[in-house]
Amino acid sequence: MGLTLLTGSPLMSLALLAVLLFAADRFTLQVIPSPVRALKKWQRAGELAGTILTNTHDRRARAELADIRLGQKRYAEAVDLLRPNLDAGDDDVDTLYLLGVAYLGAGEAPKGELLLDEAARLDADYRQGAIDLERGRFRLQRGDLKNAREALERFLLVRQGSVEGRVLLSRVLLKEGLVAEAKAMRDAAWREYTVAPRFQRRRDRWWAYRARPSRPLTYAALALVMMGVGAYVTRQLPLHDVAPRYYYDAPYAADDPGGDDAE
Repeated sequence: MGLTLLTGSPLMSLALLAVLLFAADRFTLQVIPSPVRALKKWQRAGELAGTILTNTHDRRARAELADIRLGQKRYAEAVDLLRPNLDAGDDDVDTLYLLGVAYLGAGEAPKGELLLDEAARLDADYRQGAIDLERGRFRLQRGDLKNAREALERFLLVRQGSVEGRVLLSRVLLKEGLVAEAKAMRDAAWREYTVAPRFQRRRDRWWAYRARPSRPLTYAALALVMMGVGAYVTRQLPLHDVAPRYYYDAPYAADDPGGDDAE
């Protein structure tokens, strides 16, 4: 409303507000995803899809595109992309891991677990425990709490500073009825977030907010208060110029019987 008073255009004010909020987020919380990064990933996915259409046997392009699709949670498409690689003899740990996660996300848990077992046999410490992290995540979704807890606890032994792993483990504990242990694990996740380097805090911010959901609610309440104050101040400002009123003591000349037009 304040910007509308200055610009005279609600649409321009809305655009300016969006730019200001995005710029403020870039220099402070960095909660809003980067549109530049998303655009580059979208362009890269299009290039890889075109490459695969031209050469269906390009296994490297299939693996890279499948990795992007996993990040977009398009698991079934990732399975279709990676299955030809496995059939062609690609049984390296990268292919087994990606295809195992894709099967888990697509709802085919036995196939996914089998592939992750084989990937762990080749490299148990792959990506600093990423195999156990994905096992724990999808086991939690399926309700397999016992095995999810074991996988996440193994993961935290390898990557002790993981905020995501602690939040997921706290959810497992909560579902098991261990309320105090779950709260302690969320508190530990928040402590790990506060002492982490800046680049790691940027990556783990969403998980930290899940450990302390009161923080984003506090930010939202402050934003509402500021909006309310702005609306109140705007209502006190004069929005329109009041036209002056003129009063005439004498009648119009045309209505004056003694005027020039009188006969």
